[in-house]
Amino acid sequence: MIEWRDEGAVLAVRKHGETSVIVDVFTENHGRHAGVVRGGISRKMTPHLQPGGQVSVTWKARLEDHLGAFTFEPVKGRAAAVMDDPLALAALNAVTAMLAFVLPEREAHGYLYVDSMRLLDRLGADPMWPLAYLHWEVSLLEELGFGLDLSACAVTGSHEDLIYVSPKSGRAVSRLGAGEWADRMLPLPQCLLGQSSLNFTEISQGLTTTGHFLSRIAAELSDRPMPAARDRLLDRIAKKAAQEAPPF
Repeated sequence: MIEWRDEGAVLAVRKHGETSVIVDVFTENHGRHAGVVRGGISRKMTPHLQPGGQVSVTWKARLEDHLGAFTFEPVKGRAAAVMDDPLALAALNAVTAMLAFVLPEREAHGYLYVDSMRLLDRLGADPMWPLAYLHWEVSLLEELGFGLDLSACAVTGSHEDLIYVSPKSGRAVSRLGAGEWADRMLPLPQCLLGQSSLNFTEISQGLTTTGHFLSRIAAELSDRPMPAARDRLLDRIAKKAAQEAPPF
């Protein structure tokens, strides 16, 4: 019998048989890992098996490549804290859905784990969390092997007037460097360069750019589209951005 203990956040839950569920958990030392929770549909367990909830888990299986079974102890819930904040709730669902979608199973991602738990804890509590969410997607790209290089223009080498990102290389491009190709470039808002406060218009632009590369990665992983939870979050952020726009 193989056994280990760890802590992590619930990403997804799906029914398994009559009374059990299969739970996906993003753990600190074992990455994204699935296991069966016996009796997981019970009224006692269901409230603790919500996406974003922090749990201490013990996983057991006869062989390493088996699905295995989880027993768990709740550490803290997160859904209740954002239930009255539709934007923060949409972000919680987007974070957990994206992690469940793009992370390979049973592969540790220590830095991303810490970054993700910090973000989940900020939702609804820190007014700057939408900006933190954008930078979390940048970290997610880096963890998946496609980090953006925003340090200098890919064409001229300049560090000035960086306003675009190349859709092919993920490198910054200046206004001068883009030239006649400007209409094919992705936006590089100042908030991605650490030069802006909370601005939903810029965050929406930044998510357009990170989404381009996340979609490319998603296409390589499977034929499935990006999680709908992310689309719902982007819709809410776009509405916030529209409210920021000055009246005509």
